[in-house]
Amino acid sequence: MPNQKSAFVTGASKGIGYAVAHALVGAGYAVTVTSRNEQEITQAANSLGASARGVVCDVKDHRAVQDAVDAHVKAFGGLDVLFVNAGVGHFASVADLTVEQWRDVIDTNLSGAFYTVKAAIPALKEKGGYIFTLSSLAGKNPFAGGAAYNASKFGLNGLSEVLMLDLRQHDIKVTQIMPGSVATFFNDHTPNEADAWKIQPEDIAQLTLDLLNMPARTLPSRVEVRPSRPDRKK
Repeated sequence: MPNQKSAFVTGASKGIGYAVAHALVGAGYAVTVTSRNEQEITQAANSLGASARGVVCDVKDHRAVQDAVDAHVKAFGGLDVLFVNAGVGHFASVADLTVEQWRDVIDTNLSGAFYTVKAAIPALKEKGGYIFTLSSLAGKNPFAGGAAYNASKFGLNGLSEVLMLDLRQHDIKVTQIMPGSVATFFNDHTPNEADAWKIQPEDIAQLTLDLLNMPARTLPSRVEVRPSRPDRKK
C-alpha cells in the first residue's frame, strides 16, 4: 500500500526486535525484519503476517544492509521508522578476549549500526522519519569483562547523539534507548519465570510506540529504562 507507513527492524527474529516489529505491525506499519538466521527470520515474518517481509541480512556486511534497505524502499515506496537492534555480546577480560570476539561485537553493534543508518538516511530524508538505536545502560556503566560490549555501546551512544544533531533539521528524530536487564535470548539466554522482574521486550515495544506518538516539536533523544523492582540477588 503506497500510503502505508513502513519500518525496518534489524535483529528481529526474536526478543526486542521481534516485539517492536509486532507492535509496529499492530499500529498499521508495513515492516521489514532482518536476521542472520534464515529459518528464524522466515518464521518471524510469517508470524507477523502479510504486512511483514523477512530478509536474511548480516549487519556486518554493509553491501547486504544497503541491498536490504533498498529492497524495502522499493517494496513499500519509502521508509518512516528505522529500529537499529541487531547486537551480540562476548564477555571476557581484555587478556582473554580474542581479536575475533572483539571484531564480532564492534562490527555488529557499532559498525553494523552505522551501516544500517547510513543506508536508510536518503529514504528517511524524503519525508522525515524516526531512527531508534537500541543501546544499553552498559553504554555508560562499564563492568569487568565487558571490554568489547561496553566499547560498542559507548560508541553507539556517541554515534546516536551525532546522528540526532546531523539529522534533526531534516525532520528525522533520533532516540537512543538504553535498557538495563531485559528478558531476551541475548547471549544464549532463554527467558524463563525467573526473569519476571526484568524489563520485557513488549515494554520496549510500547515505549517505541509512545515515542512515535510524541508531538513533532518534542524529541526525547536518550531514554534510560530500568526494572522498577530489580531482583535483590542481582
